[in-house]
Amino acid sequence: MGRELDGAPAVLVLGDASPSVVHVQHVDRSVRQEMTDLGITVGTQVGEEHLGINALGTPALTGKGVLLRGEEHSVARFSSFVCYGHPIVHPASGRLEGVLSISCRAQAELPLLGPMARQIVRDIEERLRRDAGLAQQRLLAAFQKAARRRGHAVMVVGEGVVLASPPALDLLPPVDQTIVRAWSEIVRPLGEATRRYTLTSGRTVRLRSTSPEGTDGSLIHILPERDAPRELPGGPARTARPLLIVGEPGTGRTTRARQATGAGAAILDADDALAQGPQAWARSLEGLLATEGPPIVVENLSRLSEHLVTLLAHLLRDTPREVVLTASPGAHLETTLVPLVAVCAAREDLVPLRQRRHDIAPLARSMLAEIAGAGRVRLSRETVRILTEQPWHGNLSELREVVQALAASRSAGDLVPSDLPLPYRRENHDASPLRKAERDIILAAIAAAGGNKLQAARALGVSRSTLYNRMRALRIH
Repeated sequence: MGRELDGAPAVLVLGDASPSVVHVQHVDRSVRQEMTDLGITVGTQVGEEHLGINALGTPALTGKGVLLRGEEHSVARFSSFVCYGHPIVHPASGRLEGVLSISCRAQAELPLLGPMARQIVRDIEERLRRDAGLAQQRLLAAFQKAARRRGHAVMVVGEGVVLASPPALDLLPPVDQTIVRAWSEIVRPLGEATRRYTLTSGRTVRLRSTSPEGTDGSLIHILPERDAPRELPGGPARTARPLLIVGEPGTGRTTRARQATGAGAAILDADDALAQGPQAWARSLEGLLATEGPPIVVENLSRLSEHLVTLLAHLLRDTPREVVLTASPGAHLETTLVPLVAVCAAREDLVPLRQRRHDIAPLARSMLAEIAGAGRVRLSRETVRILTEQPWHGNLSELREVVQALAASRSAGDLVPSDLPLPYRRENHDASPLRKAERDIILAAIAAAGGNKLQAARALGVSRSTLYNRMRALRIH
Protein backbone atom coordinates (compact mmCIF):
# COMPACT_ATOMS: atom_id res chain seq x y z
CA MET A 1 0.00 0.00 0.00
CA GLY A 2 2.99 2.28 0.60
CA ARG A 3 3.91 1.88 -3.06
CA GLU A 4 0.27 2.40 -4.12
CA LEU A 5 0.25 5.80 -2.42
CA ASP A 6 2.79 6.87 -5.05
CA GLY A 7 4.65 9.57 -3.15
CA ALA A 8 1.65 11.00 -1.29
CA PRO A 9 2.54 12.75 2.01
CA ALA A 10 1.18 9.89 4.12
CA VAL A 11 2.41 7.44 6.72
CA LEU A 12 1.03 4.00 7.70
CA VAL A 13 1.46 2.82 11.26
CA LEU A 14 0.80 -0.73 12.47
CA GLY A 15 0.17 -1.38 16.16
CA ASP A 16 -0.27 -4.57 18.15
CA ALA A 17 -3.13 -5.34 20.53
CA SER A 18 -1.48 -3.70 23.55
CA PRO A 19 -1.49 -1.22 21.65
CA SER A 20 2.06 -0.18 20.80
CA VAL A 21 3.72 0.64 17.46
CA VAL A 22 5.32 -2.36 15.72
CA HIS A 23 5.90 -0.94 12.21
CA VAL A 24 5.93 2.39 10.40
CA GLN A 25 5.70 2.58 6.57
CA HIS A 26 6.21 5.94 4.89
CA VAL A 27 6.26 7.27 1.38
CA ASP A 28 7.17 10.91 2.04
CA ARG A 29 10.32 11.11 4.17
CA SER A 30 9.42 14.51 5.58
CA VAL A 31 6.14 13.10 6.95
CA ARG A 32 8.06 10.18 8.44
CA GLN A 33 10.44 12.62 10.13
CA GLU A 34 7.53 14.61 11.52
CA MET A 35 6.04 11.43 12.99
CA THR A 36 9.40 10.49 14.49
CA ASP A 37 9.70 13.97 16.01
CA LEU A 38 6.21 13.48 17.49
CA GLY A 39 7.39 10.26 19.14
CA ILE A 40 5.57 7.76 16.90
CA THR A 41 8.30 5.13 16.50
CA VAL A 42 8.49 1.36 16.97
CA GLY A 43 7.80 0.53 20.61
CA THR A 44 5.78 3.66 21.41
CA GLN A 45 2.80 2.96 23.70
CA VAL A 46 -0.27 4.50 22.04
CA GLY A 47 -3.16 3.50 24.34
CA GLU A 48 -5.65 6.17 25.38
CA GLU A 49 -4.15 6.12 28.87
CA HIS A 50 -0.89 7.39 27.28
CA LEU A 51 -2.03 9.68 24.43
CA GLY A 52 -5.75 10.21 24.98
CA ILE A 53 -7.96 9.92 21.89
CA ASN A 54 -5.77 8.90 18.93
CA ALA A 55 -6.01 6.85 15.73
CA LEU A 56 -4.39 3.73 17.24
CA GLY A 57 -5.37 3.63 20.91
CA THR A 58 -9.03 4.60 20.39
CA PRO A 59 -9.83 1.89 17.76
CA ALA A 60 -8.12 -0.67 20.02
CA LEU A 61 -10.33 0.41 22.91
CA THR A 62 -13.65 0.82 21.07
CA GLY A 63 -13.29 -1.88 18.41
CA LYS A 64 -14.36 0.62 15.73
CA GLY A 65 -12.70 2.71 13.04
CA VAL A 66 -12.14 6.38 13.86
CA LEU A 67 -11.28 9.49 11.77
CA LEU A 68 -9.57 12.31 13.66
CA ARG A 69 -8.93 15.76 12.22
CA GLY A 70 -6.75 18.41 13.81
CA GLU A 71 -8.00 19.40 17.25
CA GLU A 72 -10.01 16.19 17.62
CA HIS A 73 -6.77 14.59 18.83
CA SER A 74 -6.32 14.77 22.59
CA VAL A 75 -2.63 15.66 22.18
CA ALA A 76 -2.18 19.10 20.63
CA ARG A 77 1.03 18.19 18.79
CA PHE A 78 -0.97 15.88 16.47
CA SER A 79 -3.32 18.69 15.39
CA SER A 80 -1.48 19.19 12.07
CA PHE A 81 -2.49 15.68 10.94
CA VAL A 82 -5.62 13.89 9.76
CA CYS A 83 -5.56 10.24 10.89
CA TYR A 84 -7.81 7.25 10.29
CA GLY A 85 -7.39 4.15 12.43
CA HIS A 86 -9.06 0.74 12.25
CA PRO A 87 -8.87 -2.35 14.49
CA ILE A 88 -7.59 -5.70 13.15
CA VAL A 89 -9.68 -8.61 14.48
CA HIS A 90 -8.80 -12.28 14.10
CA PRO A 91 -11.63 -13.82 12.01
CA ALA A 92 -11.40 -17.17 13.84
CA SER A 93 -11.28 -16.06 17.47
CA GLY A 94 -12.85 -12.59 17.22
CA ARG A 95 -9.93 -11.30 19.30
CA LEU A 96 -8.22 -7.96 18.69
CA GLU A 97 -4.84 -8.63 17.04
CA GLY A 98 -3.71 -5.11 16.23
CA VAL A 99 -4.56 -1.69 14.81
CA LEU A 100 -3.68 0.12 11.58
CA SER A 101 -3.72 3.84 10.88
CA ILE A 102 -3.07 6.06 7.85
CA SER A 103 -2.11 9.67 8.52
CA CYS A 104 -1.36 12.67 6.35
CA ARG A 105 -0.97 16.41 6.80
CA ALA A 106 -4.25 18.23 7.32
CA GLN A 107 -3.77 20.43 4.26
CA ALA A 108 -3.17 17.38 2.05
CA GLU A 109 -5.98 15.14 3.31
CA LEU A 110 -6.46 12.06 1.15
CA PRO A 111 -10.16 11.59 0.20
CA LEU A 112 -10.00 7.79 0.51
CA LEU A 113 -8.13 7.61 3.81
CA GLY A 114 -10.77 5.43 5.49
CA PRO A 115 -11.45 3.04 2.58
CA MET A 116 -7.71 2.48 2.04
CA ALA A 117 -7.15 1.60 5.71
CA ARG A 118 -10.15 -0.73 5.76
CA GLN A 119 -8.88 -2.51 2.64
CA ILE A 120 -5.47 -3.13 4.24
CA VAL A 121 -7.19 -4.44 7.37
CA ARG A 122 -9.36 -6.80 5.28
CA ASP A 123 -6.22 -8.12 3.55
CA ILE A 124 -4.51 -8.75 6.90
CA GLU A 125 -7.59 -10.45 8.35
CA GLU A 126 -7.91 -12.67 5.27
CA ARG A 127 -4.29 -13.82 5.71
CA LEU A 128 -4.98 -14.53 9.37
CA ARG A 129 -8.01 -16.59 8.35
CA ARG A 130 -6.05 -18.63 5.79
CA ASP A 131 -3.17 -19.27 8.18
CA ALA A 132 -5.56 -20.23 10.97
CA GLY A 133 -7.40 -22.64 8.67
CA LEU A 134 -4.23 -24.56 7.77
CA ALA A 135 -3.05 -24.66 11.40
CA GLN A 136 -6.48 -25.87 12.53
CA GLN A 137 -6.43 -28.70 9.97
CA ARG A 138 -3.09 -29.92 11.31
CA LEU A 139 -4.33 -29.59 14.90
CA LEU A 140 -7.49 -31.54 14.04
CA ALA A 141 -5.39 -34.32 12.46
CA ALA A 142 -3.25 -34.54 15.64
CA PHE A 143 -6.40 -34.71 17.77
CA GLN A 144 -8.00 -37.43 15.65
CA LYS A 145 -4.84 -39.55 15.80
CA ALA A 146 -4.58 -39.22 19.62
CA ALA A 147 -8.31 -39.78 20.20
CA ARG A 148 -8.31 -43.12 18.31
CA ARG A 149 -7.03 -44.85 21.43
CA ARG A 150 -10.02 -46.31 23.21
CA GLY A 151 -10.91 -44.47 26.42
CA HIS A 152 -8.10 -41.94 25.99
CA ALA A 153 -8.82 -38.46 27.42
CA VAL A 154 -7.32 -35.80 25.15
CA MET A 155 -7.95 -32.13 24.33
CA VAL A 156 -6.64 -29.70 21.75
CA VAL A 157 -6.61 -25.94 22.26
CA GLY A 158 -5.84 -23.64 19.35
CA GLU A 159 -6.71 -20.29 17.84
CA GLY A 160 -10.50 -20.29 17.82
CA VAL A 161 -10.85 -24.04 18.42
CA VAL A 162 -11.19 -26.32 21.45
CA LEU A 163 -11.85 -30.05 21.01
CA ALA A 164 -12.17 -32.79 23.64
CA SER A 165 -12.66 -36.53 23.37
CA PRO A 166 -15.70 -38.02 25.20
CA PRO A 167 -13.48 -39.45 28.00
CA ALA A 168 -12.01 -35.97 28.53
CA LEU A 169 -15.49 -34.43 28.79
CA ASP A 170 -16.49 -37.13 31.28
CA LEU A 171 -13.37 -36.49 33.35
CA LEU A 172 -13.24 -32.67 33.32
CA PRO A 173 -16.15 -30.46 34.45
CA PRO A 174 -16.29 -26.96 32.88
CA VAL A 175 -14.21 -25.32 35.65
CA ASP A 176 -11.37 -27.81 35.17
CA GLN A 177 -11.58 -27.49 31.39
CA THR A 178 -11.00 -23.74 31.73
CA ILE A 179 -7.99 -24.24 34.01
CA VAL A 180 -6.45 -26.88 31.74
CA ARG A 181 -6.90 -24.62 28.72
CA ALA A 182 -5.26 -21.68 30.52
CA TRP A 183 -2.35 -23.88 31.62
CA SER A 184 -1.81 -25.19 28.09
CA GLU A 185 -1.61 -21.65 26.70
CA ILE A 186 1.00 -20.72 29.30
CA VAL A 187 3.27 -23.69 28.62
CA ARG A 188 2.77 -23.73 24.84
CA PRO A 189 6.05 -21.84 24.14
CA LEU A 190 7.93 -24.60 26.00
CA GLY A 191 6.88 -27.17 23.39
CA GLU A 192 6.31 -29.92 25.97
CA ALA A 193 5.33 -29.74 29.63
CA THR A 194 3.77 -31.90 32.33
CA ARG A 195 1.83 -31.21 35.50
CA ARG A 196 0.08 -33.10 38.27
CA TYR A 197 -3.37 -31.57 38.83
CA THR A 198 -6.17 -32.22 41.33
CA LEU A 199 -9.63 -31.86 39.79
CA THR A 200 -12.51 -30.13 41.56
CA SER A 201 -13.91 -33.63 42.12
CA GLY A 202 -10.82 -34.44 44.21
CA ARG A 203 -9.40 -36.86 41.65
CA THR A 204 -5.76 -36.38 40.61
CA VAL A 205 -4.60 -36.51 36.99
CA ARG A 206 -1.39 -35.98 35.07
CA LEU A 207 -1.46 -33.43 32.25
CA ARG A 208 0.97 -33.63 29.36
CA SER A 209 0.95 -30.82 26.80
CA THR A 210 2.73 -30.84 23.43
CA SER A 211 2.59 -28.48 20.46
CA PRO A 212 2.10 -30.38 17.17
CA GLU A 213 4.39 -29.19 14.40
CA GLY A 214 2.94 -26.55 12.10
CA THR A 215 0.17 -25.54 14.52
CA ASP A 216 -0.42 -22.68 16.93
CA GLY A 217 -2.12 -24.93 19.50
CA SER A 218 -1.60 -27.54 22.19
CA LEU A 219 -2.42 -31.24 22.36
CA ILE A 220 -3.15 -32.22 25.98
CA HIS A 221 -3.16 -35.81 27.24
CA ILE A 222 -5.09 -36.26 30.51
CA LEU A 223 -4.04 -39.35 32.44
CA PRO A 224 -5.87 -40.35 35.63
CA GLU A 225 -3.33 -40.88 38.42
CA ARG A 226 -3.79 -44.64 38.59
CA ASP A 227 -3.05 -44.93 34.84
CA ALA A 228 -0.20 -42.46 34.76
CA PRO A 229 3.41 -43.60 34.53
CA ARG A 230 5.59 -42.91 37.55
CA GLU A 231 7.53 -40.24 35.71
CA LEU A 232 6.84 -38.13 32.67
CA PRO A 233 9.30 -36.05 30.66
CA GLY A 234 9.91 -32.74 32.39
CA GLY A 235 10.83 -33.93 35.89
CA PRO A 236 8.88 -34.54 39.09
CA ALA A 237 5.39 -33.13 39.49
CA ARG A 238 4.73 -30.09 41.59
CA THR A 239 3.19 -30.96 44.95
CA ALA A 240 2.50 -27.47 46.28
CA ARG A 241 -0.93 -25.95 45.78
CA PRO A 242 -0.47 -22.15 45.34
CA LEU A 243 -3.10 -19.92 46.94
CA LEU A 244 -3.82 -16.48 45.45
CA ILE A 245 -5.13 -13.82 47.85
CA VAL A 246 -6.63 -10.75 46.15
CA GLY A 247 -7.56 -7.61 48.02
CA GLU A 248 -7.29 -3.84 48.07
CA PRO A 249 -4.47 -2.26 50.10
CA GLY A 250 -5.31 -2.42 53.77
CA THR A 251 -7.74 -5.35 53.55
CA GLY A 252 -5.35 -7.66 55.40
CA ARG A 253 -3.71 -9.56 52.53
CA THR A 254 -0.47 -10.11 54.44
CA THR A 255 -2.29 -11.16 57.62
CA ARG A 256 -4.41 -13.65 55.69
CA ALA A 257 -1.31 -15.00 53.91
CA ARG A 258 0.44 -15.57 57.25
CA GLN A 259 -2.66 -17.32 58.58
CA ALA A 260 -2.63 -19.61 55.54
CA THR A 261 1.07 -20.48 55.81
CA GLY A 262 1.58 -20.42 59.57
CA ALA A 263 4.61 -19.10 61.43
CA GLY A 264 8.03 -19.19 59.84
CA ALA A 265 7.02 -18.42 56.25
CA ALA A 266 9.60 -16.68 54.08
CA ILE A 267 8.39 -13.36 52.62
CA LEU A 268 9.31 -12.17 49.13
CA ASP A 269 8.02 -8.70 48.22
CA ALA A 270 7.86 -7.75 44.54
CA ASP A 271 8.68 -4.17 45.55
CA ASP A 272 12.18 -5.45 46.37
CA ALA A 273 12.67 -6.34 42.71
CA LEU A 274 12.93 -2.62 42.01
CA ALA A 275 15.44 -1.98 44.80
CA GLN A 276 17.57 -5.11 44.31
CA GLY A 277 17.27 -5.25 40.55
CA PRO A 278 15.21 -7.88 38.68
CA GLN A 279 18.14 -10.28 38.15
CA ALA A 280 19.13 -10.41 41.83
CA TRP A 281 15.48 -10.79 42.87
CA ALA A 282 14.97 -13.57 40.30
CA ARG A 283 18.01 -15.44 41.67
CA SER A 284 16.59 -15.24 45.19
CA LEU A 285 13.24 -16.49 43.89
CA GLU A 286 14.78 -19.44 42.04
CA GLY A 287 16.96 -20.36 45.02
CA LEU A 288 13.97 -20.49 47.39
CA LEU A 289 11.49 -22.27 45.14
CA ALA A 290 13.97 -24.92 43.97
CA THR A 291 14.60 -26.25 47.49
CA GLU A 292 12.64 -27.83 50.32
CA GLY A 293 11.74 -25.50 53.17
CA PRO A 294 9.05 -23.52 54.95
CA PRO A 295 6.16 -21.91 53.05
CA ILE A 296 6.76 -18.79 50.96
CA VAL A 297 4.59 -15.69 50.62
CA VAL A 298 5.12 -13.60 47.46
CA GLU A 299 3.52 -10.19 47.87
CA ASN A 300 2.44 -7.39 45.49
CA LEU A 301 2.39 -9.40 42.26
CA SER A 302 1.23 -6.40 40.24
CA ARG A 303 4.71 -4.85 40.66
CA LEU A 304 6.40 -7.70 38.78
CA SER A 305 7.60 -7.29 35.22
CA GLU A 306 6.24 -9.59 32.50
CA HIS A 307 9.51 -11.55 32.54
CA LEU A 308 9.35 -12.13 36.31
CA VAL A 309 5.67 -13.13 36.10
CA THR A 310 6.55 -15.77 33.49
CA LEU A 311 9.50 -17.00 35.56
CA LEU A 312 7.45 -17.25 38.77
CA ALA A 313 4.63 -19.13 36.99
CA HIS A 314 7.16 -21.60 35.59
CA LEU A 315 8.83 -22.15 38.99
CA LEU A 316 5.50 -22.67 40.76
CA ARG A 317 4.75 -25.72 38.64
CA ASP A 318 7.65 -27.68 40.15
CA THR A 319 8.40 -26.13 43.55
CA PRO A 320 8.26 -28.49 46.55
CA ARG A 321 7.19 -25.61 48.81
CA GLU A 322 3.77 -24.34 49.78
CA VAL A 323 3.32 -20.90 48.19
CA VAL A 324 0.83 -18.08 48.83
CA LEU A 325 0.62 -15.10 46.46
CA THR A 326 -0.97 -11.71 47.15
CA ALA A 327 -2.20 -9.14 44.62
CA SER A 328 -4.44 -6.11 44.35
CA PRO A 329 -7.63 -6.37 42.27
CA GLY A 330 -7.70 -4.93 38.76
CA ALA A 331 -7.37 -5.63 35.06
CA HIS A 332 -3.82 -6.96 35.54
CA LEU A 333 -5.33 -10.20 36.88
CA GLU A 334 -6.73 -10.82 33.40
CA THR A 335 -3.72 -9.54 31.45
CA THR A 336 -0.16 -9.49 32.77
CA LEU A 337 -0.85 -11.79 35.74
CA VAL A 338 -2.84 -14.44 33.84
CA PRO A 339 0.08 -16.96 33.94
CA LEU A 340 0.09 -16.81 37.75
CA VAL A 341 -3.70 -16.87 38.11
CA ALA A 342 -3.80 -20.00 35.93
CA VAL A 343 -1.34 -22.01 38.03
CA CYS A 344 -3.02 -21.20 41.35
CA ALA A 345 -5.18 -24.01 42.69
CA ALA A 346 -7.18 -21.73 44.98
CA ARG A 347 -8.10 -18.06 45.23
CA GLU A 348 -9.51 -15.87 48.00
CA ASP A 349 -10.94 -12.39 47.36
CA LEU A 350 -10.92 -10.13 50.41
CA VAL A 351 -13.99 -7.87 50.55
CA PRO A 352 -13.28 -4.12 51.04
CA LEU A 353 -14.36 -2.69 54.38
CA ARG A 354 -16.85 -0.31 52.73
CA GLN A 355 -18.76 -3.34 51.39
CA ARG A 356 -19.16 -4.94 54.84
CA ARG A 357 -20.23 -2.05 57.02
CA HIS A 358 -21.81 -4.43 59.53
CA ASP A 359 -18.26 -5.47 60.50
CA ILE A 360 -16.98 -1.95 61.19
CA ALA A 361 -18.38 -1.59 64.73
CA PRO A 362 -17.12 -4.97 66.07
CA LEU A 363 -13.76 -4.47 64.35
CA ALA A 364 -13.34 -0.99 65.83
CA ARG A 365 -14.23 -2.24 69.32
CA SER A 366 -11.83 -5.18 69.01
CA MET A 367 -9.01 -2.92 67.84
CA LEU A 368 -9.71 -0.48 70.68
CA ALA A 369 -9.54 -3.25 73.29
CA GLU A 370 -6.27 -4.47 71.79
CA ILE A 371 -4.70 -0.99 71.75
CA ALA A 372 -6.05 0.59 74.95
CA GLY A 373 -6.92 -2.45 77.03
CA ALA A 374 -10.35 -3.91 77.72
CA GLY A 375 -12.75 -1.73 79.71
CA ARG A 376 -10.63 1.44 79.91
CA VAL A 377 -12.37 3.35 77.12
CA ARG A 378 -15.36 2.60 74.93
CA LEU A 379 -16.91 3.93 71.74
CA SER A 380 -20.09 5.94 72.12
CA ARG A 381 -23.09 5.03 69.96
CA GLU A 382 -22.73 8.27 67.97
CA THR A 383 -19.03 7.60 67.33
CA VAL A 384 -19.80 4.10 66.09
CA ARG A 385 -22.45 5.47 63.73
CA ILE A 386 -20.04 8.02 62.28
CA LEU A 387 -17.31 5.41 61.84
CA THR A 388 -19.76 3.16 60.02
CA GLU A 389 -20.56 5.92 57.52
CA GLN A 390 -16.95 6.57 56.46
CA PRO A 391 -15.77 5.35 53.00
CA TRP A 392 -12.61 3.64 54.39
CA HIS A 393 -10.59 3.68 51.18
CA GLY A 394 -7.62 2.45 53.24
CA ASN A 395 -9.70 -0.43 54.64
CA LEU A 396 -8.51 -2.08 57.88
CA SER A 397 -5.23 -0.16 57.97
CA GLU A 398 -7.04 3.18 57.89
CA LEU A 399 -9.56 2.06 60.52
CA ARG A 400 -6.73 0.97 62.83
CA GLU A 401 -5.01 4.35 62.51
CA VAL A 402 -8.24 6.15 63.46
CA VAL A 403 -8.81 3.83 66.42
CA GLN A 404 -5.22 4.45 67.58
CA ALA A 405 -5.87 8.20 67.45
CA LEU A 406 -9.07 7.70 69.46
CA ALA A 407 -7.28 5.62 72.09
CA ALA A 408 -4.67 8.34 72.50
CA SER A 409 -7.30 11.07 72.96
CA ARG A 410 -8.36 10.04 76.50
CA SER A 411 -7.48 7.42 79.09
CA ALA A 412 -10.97 6.49 80.32
CA GLY A 413 -14.68 6.89 79.58
CA ASP A 414 -16.66 7.26 76.37
CA LEU A 415 -14.96 8.23 73.15
CA VAL A 416 -17.26 10.81 71.51
CA PRO A 417 -17.26 12.23 67.96
CA SER A 418 -15.13 15.22 69.03
CA ASP A 419 -12.34 12.75 69.91
CA LEU A 420 -12.14 11.61 66.30
CA PRO A 421 -9.49 13.10 63.99
CA LEU A 422 -10.98 16.15 62.30
CA PRO A 423 -11.63 14.62 58.84
CA TYR A 424 -13.68 11.82 60.46
CA ARG A 425 -15.95 13.83 62.74
CA ARG A 426 -18.92 14.08 60.41
CA GLU A 427 -21.18 11.54 58.76
CA ASN A 428 -21.47 11.47 55.01
CA HIS A 429 -24.93 13.09 55.08
CA ASP A 430 -25.17 13.64 51.33
CA ALA A 431 -25.13 9.90 50.65
CA SER A 432 -28.29 7.88 51.03
CA PRO A 433 -27.98 4.06 51.14
CA LEU A 434 -28.89 4.00 47.45
CA ARG A 435 -26.21 6.56 46.56
CA LYS A 436 -23.67 4.70 48.69
CA ALA A 437 -24.45 1.50 46.81
CA GLU A 438 -24.16 3.29 43.45
CA ARG A 439 -20.83 4.80 44.49
CA ASP A 440 -19.46 1.43 45.58
CA ILE A 441 -20.57 -0.22 42.33
CA ILE A 442 -18.87 2.46 40.22
CA LEU A 443 -15.65 2.30 42.25
CA ALA A 444 -15.61 -1.50 41.95
CA ALA A 445 -16.13 -1.33 38.15
CA ILE A 446 -13.31 1.21 37.74
CA ALA A 447 -10.98 -0.90 39.90
CA ALA A 448 -11.84 -4.06 37.94
CA ALA A 449 -11.08 -2.20 34.68
CA GLY A 450 -7.69 -1.08 36.00
CA GLY A 451 -8.77 2.58 35.97
CA ASN A 452 -9.99 2.50 32.36
CA LYS A 453 -13.22 4.55 32.40
CA LEU A 454 -14.47 3.37 29.00
CA GLN A 455 -14.18 -0.30 29.98
CA ALA A 456 -15.84 0.48 33.32
CA ALA A 457 -18.72 2.21 31.52
CA ARG A 458 -19.17 -0.79 29.22
CA ALA A 459 -19.24 -3.15 32.19
CA LEU A 460 -21.91 -0.97 33.83
CA GLY A 461 -23.94 -0.71 30.62
CA VAL A 462 -23.73 3.10 30.35
CA SER A 463 -21.94 5.58 28.10
CA ARG A 464 -18.64 7.11 29.12
CA SER A 465 -20.25 10.57 29.47
CA THR A 466 -22.95 9.14 31.76
CA LEU A 467 -20.27 7.52 33.91
CA TYR A 468 -18.37 10.82 34.22
CA ASN A 469 -21.60 12.63 35.16
CA ARG A 470 -22.35 10.10 37.91
CA MET A 471 -18.75 10.29 39.15
CA ARG A 472 -19.03 14.07 39.49
CA ALA A 473 -22.40 13.77 41.24
CA LEU A 474 -21.02 11.19 43.69
CA ARG A 475 -17.73 13.06 44.19
CA ILE A 476 -15.59 10.26 42.81
CA HIS A 477 -12.19 11.60 41.77
